Amino acid sequence: MARSRYAVSLVFLTFFVISLLTNILGPIVPDIISSFHVSLTAAGFLAFAFFIAYGVMSIPAGFLVERFTEKPVMLLAFLAGMLGSLSFALFPGYRVAIISYFTIGAGMAVLQVAINPLLRVAGGEEHYAFNSTLAQLIFGSASFISPHIYSYLVLNLRDSSADQNIVLGILRRLTPAELPWASIYWIFAVSALAMVIVLFFSRFPKVQHTAEERVGSLDMYRTLARQRVVWLYFAAMFAYVGCEQGTADWMSSFLYQYHGLDPHTTGAAAVSWFWGLLTAGCLVGMLLLKIFDSRKVLIGAGIGSLFCLSAALFGPAKVSVIAFPAIGLFASVMWPIIVSLALNSVVEFHGSFAGILGTGIIGGAIVPVIIGRIGDYAGLRSGMSFLYVTFGFVLSVGFWARPLINNAISRLEKASAKVVD
Repeated sequence: MARSRYAVSLVFLTFFVISLLTNILGPIVPDIISSFHVSLTAAGFLAFAFFIAYGVMSIPAGFLVERFTEKPVMLLAFLAGMLGSLSFALFPGYRVAIISYFTIGAGMAVLQVAINPLLRVAGGEEHYAFNSTLAQLIFGSASFISPHIYSYLVLNLRDSSADQNIVLGILRRLTPAELPWASIYWIFAVSALAMVIVLFFSRFPKVQHTAEERVGSLDMYRTLARQRVVWLYFAAMFAYVGCEQGTADWMSSFLYQYHGLDPHTTGAAAVSWFWGLLTAGCLVGMLLLKIFDSRKVLIGAGIGSLFCLSAALFGPAKVSVIAFPAIGLFASVMWPIIVSLALNSVVEFHGSFAGILGTGIIGGAIVPVIIGRIGDYAGLRSGMSFLYVTFGFVLSVGFWARPLINNAISRLEKASAKVVD
């Protein structure tokens, strides 16, 4: 088995760039609405374009990787990301944005499928759990940084009297004066192009996919589709991603609309801290999962997220600006717990089931549109109240889940559980 620290570093860098490109929508939604004069529903369709591509490409991406191997597929994916970013940077407009987000989403979905097996082989199976956790921390760090890059560009390009470095000088000439926020797509395009160049000159280890990493046959999918538990976990994944994106995409608009907070500074910072706490919470979640049954952790996280959502939607500005990011802390454990409970609830075809769960990402496409649609008719507060439905369904998983294998917990918790029994 070929071990390569360089390949591991390359995977970490890929995770960083994927996150940089994918988690910027929340901060710029207020700009899209005001710059292109679109409704909340229309703004929600940008998330729809991105995540529908992400969802529908999850299973086909597996076939592409098995057919053509990781390197050419990753090159193609970053080319898609570069072209999507470049198209909007050159021709900023609502219709171009829809096409751009779909193209970027398709490319990022393919990358997500390709890099996990590569990380396992390059870093070694015995280090895979550690490397995967570190990769998620790197992914989260880029989500935290991206809104700050956006704020920096908007504030400095908007102020013509500010001292300009060479990057700002170039971006000022390339970006329409009335759309300083669009400059971040030049950063994305250059980042994706740099990854294409790096990947082209890199050597990849040969990857042998495990049963869990193979996409499976059509018969496997048919067998799984006949099981009620598969559809329940698909719905849970749909609901979770809807929670995550529905919160991140609309919080800046909410803070601006109801509390008058600047989306370029306070709004962007709130989105940044949401992703930062979503990442930091993973570390807390790892500790909790060593102490408590995962279903109990999920129930606690669900209750906490609903409490924070209520404070964010109905509290004053100083509470709302803290409560929105705090939702990320509780949401951080939901994805890994749902995935582990799901895969531990079926006897076979785990690779195919993982592909089905991956398509649940389309929840990030549909829920923001629902929020926007309700928001156009009854106000954004009413629209975001739809998150009670999605967070509520995620919470319900903790009550109805019956995994074949439970997560390993400490002896102390096992002893207390026996006393209760």
